[in-house]
Amino acid sequence: MTVGEYQVVIVKYGTRTTVRSEVYLNYPLYGQPDGSIGMDYYFWVVRSPQLTVVVDTGFSAEGGDKRRRTTLVPPADAFARLGIDTSRRLPVVVTHAHYDHIGNLDLFTAADIHINQQELDFWASRHAQRTLFHHSVEDHELGQLAAAQAEGRVHPFGDRLALAPGLEVLRVGGHTPGQSVVKVNTSEGVVLLASDAMHYDEELDSDLLFMSVADVVEMYEGIDLITSMRNSGEVQHVVAGHDPGVLDRYKPLGGPLEGLAATIGELA
Repeated sequence: MTVGEYQVVIVKYGTRTTVRSEVYLNYPLYGQPDGSIGMDYYFWVVRSPQLTVVVDTGFSAEGGDKRRRTTLVPPADAFARLGIDTSRRLPVVVTHAHYDHIGNLDLFTAADIHINQQELDFWASRHAQRTLFHHSVEDHELGQLAAAQAEGRVHPFGDRLALAPGLEVLRVGGHTPGQSVVKVNTSEGVVLLASDAMHYDEELDSDLLFMSVADVVEMYEGIDLITSMRNSGEVQHVVAGHDPGVLDRYKPLGGPLEGLAATIGELA
């Protein structure tokens, strides 16, 4: 491992089964048959001998139960099994503020939280209470984010954030106003953690859009950007936010998270 290289850990902590017409926006327009589709829930850890960064914190027990999601491992347990002390000061990147991405933010009582400014502003606006947006959040979890901001631990960024050498966060918008992706250098090439800018691989391959969207044009622009980064060789690995096939493509982590985690890159 060289300076500016990291290992990415992908942790699958939850799952559900639904149908394609509930996943994709205006699905009948595509002329494809409906059918069952899985949806997995992940958080990510970017780590090196010098730095550990948590990317999103998963859904809470309450948020998952309310929506009938299946928890495979409570995120708090997964963090502990990875040796992450959530009480110490460390960077946490919030790609967006939906319930399945900030549900355990309260565990990180001393963390520096990095979130896009437009995302932060939106969820404090009157539009946050509109049904098409509000169904994806928990008010008390947004309150925890606001409390961290009041403590001076929230660090908003604009279109780009160079968090550390070889580690960059980029706003793409679309799914939410401040939806962000994370670009990471590893020994196996550059990884793009697409989060919910791309829920499933086939969104890129078939030009499908996820059903939950704040700005349709920005979501298309995000898909185009990710496609361009992949096709140009700027990134070697694109990790979708909810695709059930993600873990199958990478090296299993094993140990206390066997079957639930995989890695990209080496950890010295």
